[in-house]
Amino acid sequence: MATAVGAVHDPELRRPLAELGMVRGTEVDADGVARIALALTIVGCPAAARIEREVTEAASAVGGVTSVAVELGVMTPQERAEVVARVRGGRAMRFGPGTLTRVFAITSGKGGVGKSTLAANLAVAFAARGLAVGVLDADVHGFSIPGLLGLAGARPTRVDELVLPPSAHGVAAISIGMFTGGDEAVSWRGPKLHRTIEQFLTDVHFGDLDVLVVDLPPGTGDIAISIGQFLPNAEVVVVTTPQPAAASVAERSGRLARRLGQHVVGVVETMSGLPQADGSVLELFGSGGGETTAQRLSVDGDPVPVLGRVPISVALRAGGDAGAPIVATDPTDPAARAILGIADALLARGRGLAGRPLL
Repeated sequence: MATAVGAVHDPELRRPLAELGMVRGTEVDADGVARIALALTIVGCPAAARIEREVTEAASAVGGVTSVAVELGVMTPQERAEVVARVRGGRAMRFGPGTLTRVFAITSGKGGVGKSTLAANLAVAFAARGLAVGVLDADVHGFSIPGLLGLAGARPTRVDELVLPPSAHGVAAISIGMFTGGDEAVSWRGPKLHRTIEQFLTDVHFGDLDVLVVDLPPGTGDIAISIGQFLPNAEVVVVTTPQPAAASVAERSGRLARRLGQHVVGVVETMSGLPQADGSVLELFGSGGGETTAQRLSVDGDPVPVLGRVPISVALRAGGDAGAPIVATDPTDPAARAILGIADALLARGRGLAGRPLL
């Protein structure tokens, strides 16, 4: 009984209940009634109902059990502190040099090019491939990840100083929009922005991730520099539209990333024409921006490819407005197919060993 119950995972901490010390007692009486005492991390734990349901299911599957009674309690401050220390494992910055998590930073030279929509859909595409995925919305002034993932109004759970991010579509996400009102303007300057990003990377517990997607703000300002300092190991994807003017601006964000020691792994062109019923493509924003940006960012021995071109799609826009990423809701849409292809291209890339321990 204890083994079955202890193997149930806390959906927010992503660890077995036994490992977290949340199982206070289990017993089965002569009539087959299983009585289980659990200690939740906080009062009003949002995962309480799910934990109780999954514990009941696990206990019911044990031979000889006729019914299950679960008693929910709350950890003491000392027990909670021990859980936080156990989960952190003594390492605050989990995604910097040496991490086993692949970090993809999505950047652009200017706003309005579909960078955040691409970031959200890429994260969901990675999750659909069976990977553990998180999204860090670093666009503090123009946050949009919560809405794009259907997490508008969602709030993280706090366990002492540990922050547990909400999830949707198999992706755990954190954004300043989850701490402020959805329509509240954030008007912060450099030092506070830097501290916010640092807290996102140290206090937020994503669990053991295969991939972390970072949605950067457009341009080459404070946050892009902070991310470069905290995550010099990030693989940077530059987003541009087909317009030559947009391409020249996008190039700057890629060059900044390279100066900060990050690796520019490719360019994605968005709004790459509007498919017509007769099979032709209406190039509303011109053409060639992706190729131009890739060529300008390529250097000897380090070519930068065009990873893909995402066509204009009404369904892509509608999915973003509804918090339903198109790669999950309509993977046959041309834009979804393009993004899924980009996700596969990124995952297929070899990964350098720089900054990583070999043993």
